[in-house]
Parts: sequence; C-alpha cells; structure tokens
Amino acid sequence: MQKEVILALDISTSYVGWCLVDNQGTLVAADAIDLKKMMDMFSKAEAVHQAFAKLNSENSIKRIVVEENLQAFRPGFSSAKTICTLARFNGMVSLLANQATGIIPEFVNVNHARKSVGLKIDRKSDTSTKDQILVWVKNHGMEKFSWPMRTMKSGPRKGLVISHERCYDIADAFVIAKSCVLDGR
Repeated sequence: MQKEVILALDISTSYVGWCLVDNQGTLVAADAIDLKKMMDMFSKAEAVHQAFAKLNSENSIKRIVVEENLQAFRPGFSSAKTICTLARFNGMVSLLANQATGIIPEFVNVNHARKSVGLKIDRKSDTSTKDQILVWVKNHGMEKFSWPMRTMKSGPRKGLVISHERCYDIADAFVIAKSCVLDGR
C-alpha cells in the first residue's frame, strides 16, 4: 500500500514546481515540469496533464495544495498582462490536477505559507527573495534532496556550477506543502 501524500504546486508558465510530502511534512519527492520550450498554453497544459497522470498513478495523493496566484497589480513587478496569463494558466493547471486525481485543489497564500513555516524574508538583503527561500528550504526539510544543477556555458561565470532555475519553483512548492502540514489543514 502506498503512503498517502500531499501534492503541492507552484505554477508558472515556465515551470510547474511540485512537491510530495507525507502527513508529517517529510519530503517524498519533488521536481518541476519544464514548460519553457513550449510556445502555447495548450502544449504546456498537455505536458502538465501527462505529468499529473504519472504522479497520480505512482502515488496515493490525498490533497492538492496550490500557491495562490497574485491578487493585485504592483508597479515595478508583473504587468497586468502577465498577471492575467498566470491566473489563466493557474486555473488550467488546477483543473488538470483535479481531473487527474479527483481532488479539489486548495489555494494557499504565499505570505501565509512563509509565515507558518517560520520563513522570514530580509527585504534589506542583497540576496534575492528567491535565493533566500531556496537557502531556507535546503536547510529546513530538503537537506538530502538532490537539487538540479547546471553549468554556465559562457560569460565571466563560464564553468561555474549553479542551481538550475527550476529549483526556485521546487522550493516554493515545498514551502506550500510544509505550511499546510504545520497549519493542520
């Protein structure tokens, strides 16, 4: 019998970060669905559908939690067009998760999730928010995870091995998953 797990999602049009945790918030598996080379929403949705079907066949998913999409436009951040595109795709992916599992996704506010796990973002730091989250996750539940890496191919950092950009989406999904366990939701 498979262990019951929570599937947490961080949805963007480039990567859909996913994380499976057990009832105690222990990592079971994590990765991201790479959508960067797909040009239209329907190709991306098909890739997500196939990944969800595989995840569902290999795991006993009991809950799905999704990072809630942005609620308001903020100058200097995402444009209104970007927010609309992300909201539309978030809806598509949430529906696909429901169709693959029969489970209605729950939506979690990212600020609430960070607060509930004890993750504090230092707004005055030179380190980006994404990097602060990644470092926190690597030290709070994903210490043994084999993070995807990439080697820089050109420029002054040529040859340097760095975290793959999808690590950020995986880390965000873990924060969402862990917060739901800690909240007792």
